[in-house]
Amino acid sequence: MFKIWRAKRHTMFVERIKPRPDERMLDVGGYPEYWTRFQPVVRHLDCVNLHAYPWDPSSVPQHSISTMIGDGCALDIPDNAYDISFSNSVIEHVGDYEAQKTFAREILRIGRRIWVQTPAYECPIEPHFLALFIHWLPRSWRIVLARYFTFWGLTTRPTPEAVIEFVDFTRLMTKREFADCFPGCTVITERMLFVIPKSYIAVRS
Repeated sequence: MFKIWRAKRHTMFVERIKPRPDERMLDVGGYPEYWTRFQPVVRHLDCVNLHAYPWDPSSVPQHSISTMIGDGCALDIPDNAYDISFSNSVIEHVGDYEAQKTFAREILRIGRRIWVQTPAYECPIEPHFLALFIHWLPRSWRIVLARYFTFWGLTTRPTPEAVIEFVDFTRLMTKREFADCFPGCTVITERMLFVIPKSYIAVRS
């Protein structure tokens, strides 16, 4: 199911953003392996993350992909340095709403065209914990339930400290919050079963 959604979303990205083979793109918070599943869409791709990521560009010679270290909320990159700025399921992990607004401003600043996706708060299934309704509960409840009553907790067996960190840095956004972070952009709603909001995508094309 996830592979089908991923392929469908990639097709939508290509159709909406129309990346060209002479362009440069920045993926904020993403990894090279995501892009190597598809045919190259731009001349060069940079993937920026908080920590160094082991990557050998020669392993996939048909792609031109580099990795960088940087903070998505404070990128040391000039304005409009990239033709496209891209981010997939990252903005919900940068902190509180103020941090999310800062992250959005950086995305808007460095890319002429943008594509940013995030899971929908309105969806009853929390995709990181793979549990129903947990993101609608108070923080204290989420900390207690995440370890023993979610798929994530039962399979990864996190420490109490890891549970608190994951809960505190996983903040799903409402559609209104997300749209407010990306003025001038179109917000697309992906849906499950044609009705339930699954995720939101901000597009500036």
